[in-house]
Amino acid sequence: MRRRTVTAGSLEEILEVTAPAPAPEQQAQAAAGRPASRQEHGLRTEFEFELPRGYVDEEGTVHRHGTMRLATARDELRPQIDLRVKENPAYLSVVLLSQVITRIGGVTDVHAGVVERMYATDVAFLQDFYRRVNSEGHTRAAVTCPHCEGAFEVDLSGGRLGES
Repeated sequence: MRRRTVTAGSLEEILEVTAPAPAPEQQAQAAAGRPASRQEHGLRTEFEFELPRGYVDEEGTVHRHGTMRLATARDELRPQIDLRVKENPAYLSVVLLSQVITRIGGVTDVHAGVVERMYATDVAFLQDFYRRVNSEGHTRAAVTCPHCEGAFEVDLSGGRLGES
């Protein structure tokens, strides 16, 4: 079996060629200068969060509220070719979070450097939030109370967001 190496350039080309064409209503919105809807066909694609500590920017401003979008297959594939991730696999979550976080407070250009400067508590919160957002409904289990025999659902990922 022959092994084939994919470089960043060729992956981008493959993803561009295989990308689906935008829907006619999205093309019409783009032509009219309106942003595309954040909910496609009733599917919620962006989720708001509040960081436990907050991101402190260069000016010393604390940003706590933000939004994260659903991850795509492309988001999960792209870090695999990132040299920083190849050198240090723990860096994968930094790159992945920087791709799916759309805003933190007034910061709209969220890149790996922003995630690097976050407190560990906030990064752990965002990792848990990412997991919950992208596995929506898959962390619940139907259980029965051994005492009263009542049936209910339990979220196996923990109580509130950020806790496990």
